[in-house]
Amino acid sequence: MQRLLAPWRILFRHRGFVVLLGCNLLLGLAYSFVGPFMSMFGTLEVGMKPLVFSLFMTTTSVSAIALTTLLARWSDTHFSRRAMLVLGCVCGIAGYAAYAIVRDVVWLTVIGSLVLGVSSITFSQLFAHARELIAASDIPPRDTPLYLNVFRLFFALAWTAGPAVAAWVMVKYSYRGMFLVAALVFFLLLLTVLRFIPATPPTPVMRAAARVPLRETLRRGDLLANFTAFVFVFAAGTLAMQNLPLLVLNELGGHEQQVGIIYSIAPVFELPFMYYFGFLATRGDQTRIIRLGVGLAVAYYFALTLVRVPWHVYPVQVLGAAVTAVVAGVAISFFQSYLPDQAGTATNLYATAQRIGSTGAYLLFGGLVATIGHRGVFVVCATFSAAALALLFARRRIEPVPVALAEVA
Repeated sequence: MQRLLAPWRILFRHRGFVVLLGCNLLLGLAYSFVGPFMSMFGTLEVGMKPLVFSLFMTTTSVSAIALTTLLARWSDTHFSRRAMLVLGCVCGIAGYAAYAIVRDVVWLTVIGSLVLGVSSITFSQLFAHARELIAASDIPPRDTPLYLNVFRLFFALAWTAGPAVAAWVMVKYSYRGMFLVAALVFFLLLLTVLRFIPATPPTPVMRAAARVPLRETLRRGDLLANFTAFVFVFAAGTLAMQNLPLLVLNELGGHEQQVGIIYSIAPVFELPFMYYFGFLATRGDQTRIIRLGVGLAVAYYFALTLVRVPWHVYPVQVLGAAVTAVVAGVAISFFQSYLPDQAGTATNLYATAQRIGSTGAYLLFGGLVATIGHRGVFVVCATFSAAALALLFARRRIEPVPVALAEVA
């Protein structure tokens, strides 16, 4: 028990850690207001056909990949984490405020691709800053996964109430109110960053490490296998995120508030799961935990093919919480451990796997729903997760190609 409680005492004694906990809570709240309802916004509010919505989400995701990859490199070589966080928050305010007003598909695509594309750097920069703050403290390096999971836990904490509140706001004030609240939360995050996070320039070690081209980094067979596995994991997760609300509304006879409840159940269980898996990660091989999480994803998506009424989804979300606790918690430190001197690039590599997986999912979503239906989409999600699990088991048989920093220093 002493071992379990010790991190909380350390976190709340350090002002920088407390600020990061608050920042993750605010960012999670902003995303929880928007993420579960984007498919409903695009198809029901704006009137996009499923294929048009898929192309819209694909375009914005591809743009976010390009922009955040460039910005992550700059964050490791030229600019402070604070500067990047300020940029991300300002773009988040502007982007979601614009989404509250604009209903033209072309302008929504421009705003989502450029403004919200830049804003998406905020998540990876928060966790890069967290990694560096932990490294500068007296916390043992082997405990880093646990502390990163606690930060991610606060991000998930926002999802315990966010989707349900967002559904209430949407019913009462329409999508305009929902997006304006998300913009307001980004404004509060901006104030917190400006007041409490210092501007610390990149170190010489970070600059030297970041000079290695990303394509050289991905030549490492182990890293490439893990990266590809997580592309499949996030493709499955994005398909499920877009599909579940429409399954509830179109096939199960549910309503918007039930969608909000469904997306609020999982975070309640994610909190203890994240802490538990983070604690396990300090005691053994993180790869085993990652494999367990992906294996549970196969079971989760298969279970969703069997639901017949909205309340059937509620208990299944507990299984989904365990999946999220691993792939959205332990996985961050898992990627950072491969590039310890490039926290921005490493965290963005994790985020890029998420965006590439999401992009593929957006491309597939409309066609899959039209051809195999909502339940068939969850079969595809289970298949993608099984492919990811196979890659995670294969990775130890792949010899890495070392990247020597001495060649670029």
